[in-house]
Amino acid sequence: QVQLVESGGGLVQPGGSLRLSCAASGFTLDYYAIGWFRQAPGKEREGVSCISSSDGSTYYADSVKGRFTISRDNAKNTVYLQMNSLKPEDTDVYYCAASPRWTIQTMCVMGGDYWGQGTQVTVSS
Repeated sequence: QVQLVESGGGLVQPGGSLRLSCAASGFTLDYYAIGWFRQAPGKEREGVSCISSSDGSTYYADSVKGRFTISRDNAKNTVYLQMNSLKPEDTDVYYCAASPRWTIQTMCVMGGDYWGQGTQVTVSS
């Protein structure tokens, strides 16, 4: 059974940090581009960051560039999103997704073929 499971969300003060994890089971992430997305009720989904399957190249939305870092550990079948200098406007449900067919630029627009259930990130004092 193909599954993606996010973890690491929570409540953090502005300026704080969180690290989200996306663990895959039922398939190997090596051959998949992985993306992190966020969406709040009533808002459009935003592609936050994506990482390629081949050369590790990355893409970041302008809203998070310089603050967030995406990485992957294929040995652990896990992708991470390190989020620093968090702002209240980063509050959202964060989802990871996987796709074997998109470039990272396309993936961060189109989304993935497989999705996790999401993890809540709340930035508030």
